[in-house]
Amino acid sequence: MGLIQNILAVIVVLGLLVTFHEFGHFWVARRCGVKVLRFSVGFGKPLWSRVDRHGTEFAIAAIPLGGYVKMLDEREAPVPEEQLDQAFNRKTVWQRIAVVAAGPIANFLLAIVAYWALFVAGTTVVAPMVGETLPDSPAAEAGLNHGDEITAIQGESVSNWEAINLKLVSMIGFSGDLTIEARPEGQSNASVYELPLRDYLTRQDPPQPLQTLGITPWQPDVPAMLGQVIDGEAAAEAGLQVGDRIIAVDEQPIADWMAFVNVIRGSPGQALSVKFERNGEPQTTTLTPARNSLETGVAIGYIGAGAEPVTWPDEYQREIRYGPVEAVGQSLSRTADMTLLTVDAIRKMLVGLISPSNLSGPITIAQISGDTARAGLEAFVGFLAYLSISLGVLNLLPIPVLDGGHLLYYFMEIVRGRPVSEKTQAIGLRIGLAMVGTLMLMALYFDLMRLW
Repeated sequence: MGLIQNILAVIVVLGLLVTFHEFGHFWVARRCGVKVLRFSVGFGKPLWSRVDRHGTEFAIAAIPLGGYVKMLDEREAPVPEEQLDQAFNRKTVWQRIAVVAAGPIANFLLAIVAYWALFVAGTTVVAPMVGETLPDSPAAEAGLNHGDEITAIQGESVSNWEAINLKLVSMIGFSGDLTIEARPEGQSNASVYELPLRDYLTRQDPPQPLQTLGITPWQPDVPAMLGQVIDGEAAAEAGLQVGDRIIAVDEQPIADWMAFVNVIRGSPGQALSVKFERNGEPQTTTLTPARNSLETGVAIGYIGAGAEPVTWPDEYQREIRYGPVEAVGQSLSRTADMTLLTVDAIRKMLVGLISPSNLSGPITIAQISGDTARAGLEAFVGFLAYLSISLGVLNLLPIPVLDGGHLLYYFMEIVRGRPVSEKTQAIGLRIGLAMVGTLMLMALYFDLMRLW
């Protein structure tokens, strides 16, 4: 069931993103007088199609992993003389730039609308309260304590752990003093803490911003009760069900969920005797955690189960909500921040500060799509917005084949006063295909490594 949900979720996500991206090209092309021959969501044989009064075929194809807009162009096929003025290649360079740039711009607009909807609807977040600081860690040495509420990092206000993680991830490779402002428990004024760092999170896979500082977020006690069991994984095969409370593992009492997680993670491939309670009746089963190898080569146990959600105390929750007008500025700011973060992550990957194993492909996207869909509409819309921004940024990279590659040619045409030669574009096409193909293979490889 989990696999089916993941597949359906990724089809919905990619379908929306591709449709908006291609509609951007389509809408601007129509306004520039370009004849659009086909607007296809998906590749391969059309499952459904219709032709409008302008002669454009709208189609939904069998392979839902992309899409395209096919325009009238003399470089692809002969064009009747009476339609030459509608050919894409006959348009001015600025019109061609507008048509090509419209796709990525549509993705950014989709993200702005998604964030606007979230801000207007309102979201409840968990206050960033420090649970504990690890001994001899930067946080402990700086003086952060249990119960401190983090209010700012490097002078930038933060109100939840997501904002803190995004800010810290943006500082990958940082060396110097990290400034954290935090309000001690029971006080109204914040104190300033300086955490000396060197090459922060450099090539860490995956980046662990809080753990590296030695900060553990506060959270209520989570009982060792199963709230999710994935079909086909070790927990389901052992007969465990949602609602089961774990009592002991190999005769060792289990106090809470994290104690159970620590035992499982430390026992890959080992048969464990698990005592649990179901409907008030104690039972016993044998559970063998699967091996999940990390990039470092260390194997950890995995059973495919999650904890039952717990209720957070009201004093640890914060509501973020804006009016329709104010939400416009907030959504523009969030989209800009996420765009800059994505661009900076690409730059840091190219210079070696971020490991290329952080690349994600269709398998990881499907897993996250399914997880966010199960987590609720708020998480799903947030992930959709972030993925839309990523798609927009990636398409603007100056690589032939991508929209950014075409824009590069057109700006060169403006500078040179004449188009880039067909031969040069053909060479660039082969180089671009090789680069994109290599990136796709790398992303798929790292997807499979995470899966195994």
